[in-house]
Amino acid sequence: MKLEDLKETYDKLQITYGDPSLDSVYNGGCSKQPDIMFVFMNPTGRNIASNKNWTGLKAPWIGTKNIWDLFDATNLIDPELYKEIKSKKGAEWTYEFAQKVYDDVTEHKFFINNLGKCTQIDARPLPDSVYLEYLDLLKKEIEIVDPKVIILFGNQVSSIVLNRPISVSKTRKTEFPLCINGKTYRCFPVFYPVGNGRFNIDKSIEDIIWIKENVVNEGITA
Repeated sequence: MKLEDLKETYDKLQITYGDPSLDSVYNGGCSKQPDIMFVFMNPTGRNIASNKNWTGLKAPWIGTKNIWDLFDATNLIDPELYKEIKSKKGAEWTYEFAQKVYDDVTEHKFFINNLGKCTQIDARPLPDSVYLEYLDLLKKEIEIVDPKVIILFGNQVSSIVLNRPISVSKTRKTEFPLCINGKTYRCFPVFYPVGNGRFNIDKSIEDIIWIKENVVNEGITA
């Protein structure tokens, strides 16, 4: 199975759980054994790739600015490209620029994903029941991508994926196993760094840097 094979299912779920005026937004980046898979909640209409007229990459955070602060602070994006992202308005992103950004994400060996692919007009909260409709599909993505580490953003996403109550404030820098078809993946809950969680971005940055240094790069000597 390939990631592309899941898109038809995501598009059907968009009709049920997303805004009918918008498209699903899938994922993007290094899709073959990345160092990190980042799992966010679900996309919103602020992502210009959700527009039905957008024929480029349908990947997370296209046309937005704030999340790239996190990737810059954790040394996961080219500094000059980051400046270019911050200088652009959402509507100024072209198909070519979106591809350039995700080529850089691939080069930095990480993969950006959402648990839910159901795009909403705004950042309205979704019930667990909606995210649970996507859980088995996320697990298929994890099997296909095979990341070294999975970073789960926020209490809700972490609790659903790990199938246990998670309070990120009490589990910082704590590893949780996720077993999928006999293979165990290393997961770390991290504070949600954007929207209402923006005030926690410094903690998110601190924890991601720690995970990179102590887990992703363990055993690597200079």
